[in-house]
Amino acid sequence: MICKPLKADVLMRTLEQIAAALQGYDPQALAVAQVQAFLQALVTPLPDTANEEIPLLEAAERVLSHDVISPIDVPAHDNSAMDGYAFRGQDLTPTQDTVLRIVGTAFAGKAWQGTVQAGECLRIMTGAILPAGLDTVVPQELCRLNEADATVTLPGNTVRPGDNRRLRGEDLRQGAAALRQGQRITPAALGLLASLGLPRVKVMRRLRVAYFSTGDEVLSLGEAAREGAIYDSNRYTVFGMLRRLGCEVIDLGVVPDDPSRLEQAFSAAAQQADAVITSGGVSVGEADFTKAMMKKLGDVAFWKIAMRPGRPMAVGRIGSAVLFGLPGNPVAVMVTFLAFVRPALLHMMGCTDTPAPMLKARSLERLRKKPGRTEYQRGIVTRNAQGQLEVRTTGNQGSGVLSSMVSGNGLIVLDHAQGDVALGDEVDVLMFEGAL
Repeated sequence: MICKPLKADVLMRTLEQIAAALQGYDPQALAVAQVQAFLQALVTPLPDTANEEIPLLEAAERVLSHDVISPIDVPAHDNSAMDGYAFRGQDLTPTQDTVLRIVGTAFAGKAWQGTVQAGECLRIMTGAILPAGLDTVVPQELCRLNEADATVTLPGNTVRPGDNRRLRGEDLRQGAAALRQGQRITPAALGLLASLGLPRVKVMRRLRVAYFSTGDEVLSLGEAAREGAIYDSNRYTVFGMLRRLGCEVIDLGVVPDDPSRLEQAFSAAAQQADAVITSGGVSVGEADFTKAMMKKLGDVAFWKIAMRPGRPMAVGRIGSAVLFGLPGNPVAVMVTFLAFVRPALLHMMGCTDTPAPMLKARSLERLRKKPGRTEYQRGIVTRNAQGQLEVRTTGNQGSGVLSSMVSGNGLIVLDHAQGDVALGDEVDVLMFEGAL
């Protein structure tokens, strides 16, 4: 069990309390911020015991289940930041040339054996250990080498004492926390873990998410086309977004508008998964059975969210599984996933990373917008000759125009209270890179 199911009256009372806390908000058409706050309170992270130790090469994008404590200093020794000549900083004559005698060469990977006296230097490679007493490195391209007498001349004001030296432990000290519980293991974090000599790492198990599409009009790939039917794109966009999050995806296919089939699908999904996602069947049409089946099997709040696209959405629980009933239109599915499902799933995974930041860009168009709902318009962000970010829409903003999610590189986010946008006004943009 992830956490105890909420009773239906508790779930609805929580929603009403959230709506009542913000004057002027209609509980029948909740604001985006209210829904996000509710989800933050509804879902709980996997227990600490739900972890596993895996090889580092399999850990990309997983979530750390424990703090990682550095077993060593990184770097392990003072070393050179570049190819050049290492010497004592006190030998510098700042306003005049400094002439030093070369007594050897230090390579990365092994300590140079010997002693460097005052007035002497050591030719050194990037990463090589700095012998005792040496604290400064001058890049080789800034020096004049005299091979005849094995000396090197440093022009005045070339470097200062301590330049181009990496100090022992300046990246990480032994015993310090290198990474914290809840962090996602990015490519940079993978490299950091490898730099500590750690071949394995403890992570939270993958979140199990079951997903299916609903509707008699939805065709699976490979089925023959028929009049009035559409091929199922939602399963593939949701699958891609879940895989980007590192979830274990349980694909239950397409379920027709048949109560018994829907009941079987919901029951099977809830038994296997931490979260269940559906698309379609949560509006007010006579053939939308999904909403009724959710209420029959679990504790569910049915919402009309003050947003565009993606107004109809259901959230609740079936057993111990968190349930997300998304709309059926392709763009609405992706937008509601980004706005609500993605943050909730990351919270369930125990992820503590901050959300993707909003960027500011100047609008290249006038945008019509009524206060009282949040709008997400597909946009194309570019940089002008002055280096400023600008954004224009992709054109047709219909919730079924999936091609706009391909041609766009971000969502223009017009918040709940915002009105029309004038040409040149700054708007918030959620970039797809990092979110999708």
